[in-house]
Amino acid sequence: MRILITGAAGFIGRHCMHVLREHGYEIHALGRTPLSGDIPATWHAVDLSTPGVIVPLMADVRPTHLLHLAWYTAPKAYWTAPENLQWVAISLELLRAFASHGGKRTVMAGSCAEYEWAYSDYSELDTPCRPSTLYGMCKHGLNTIARFYAAQAGLSYAWARIFFLYGPYENPARLVPAVTRALVSGARARSSPGTQARDFLYVEDAARALVQLVESDVQGPVNIGSGQAIPIRELASRIGDMLGLADRIDFGALPPPVGEPSVIRADNRRLVKEVGWHPRYDLDGGLGRTVEWWRHREQERSSEPSAS
Repeated sequence: MRILITGAAGFIGRHCMHVLREHGYEIHALGRTPLSGDIPATWHAVDLSTPGVIVPLMADVRPTHLLHLAWYTAPKAYWTAPENLQWVAISLELLRAFASHGGKRTVMAGSCAEYEWAYSDYSELDTPCRPSTLYGMCKHGLNTIARFYAAQAGLSYAWARIFFLYGPYENPARLVPAVTRALVSGARARSSPGTQARDFLYVEDAARALVQLVESDVQGPVNIGSGQAIPIRELASRIGDMLGLADRIDFGALPPPVGEPSVIRADNRRLVKEVGWHPRYDLDGGLGRTVEWWRHREQERSSEPSAS
């Protein structure tokens, strides 16, 4: 099996690379900067936003499987960025070229932001998709068009609606690394009141879910989440407890989110029952690995000689 993975050097993609290696794929990875390490893969230093690169890439690789993760992901800015529109067009061109060059099975990355955030539990079958952001609308629109086209082109197609992930290599501005790095560096960690509950999943478990979804014949949207929601305050407190620094977290130092529901929890029954996925790590297990990774990274940074 020959797979093309976009966003291969990103937060999710680099973890998927390890799982794909374990599963014996011939990996063709797309990213501006190849990952170093022991992953046997053919890297394609291609910028998908450059006109005219997608069709030659597909003609060269001719993958049987496509895992499309690449998107515009600048923290906070991605919710409203016009780049979302560009990525809809890029993704559709990618899908069309994949079908034209013999592709068989594709999984594309969506988001829980596609749902109407007026509930607590979010189901692929029952919860309406009425996104309130440009990002969510573009993801939802892409799925609507891509799913119809895939059926017409004879492609096996699934859409992975990803909830809230954490783990090594996450953007440092996100919640888990921000709290961990602040505490490890000796600073105080600033947080909102933290009463809102979210469905958090360790990124390695999410990567395994995505690869299992690629290998399945499950069609349409599938939630990628833990099926449980934990208050932000409790998540941050667990990080503090692991470091013995829980008293250095200032809850309420940041304003609470506006316009978001109090609970966002994935209904992951399709993922569990139809795809056959089960997590390897519970919350403490995933957080423990993540906190240790960030602690080690911060120690390495602090020991680097300063520029003269």
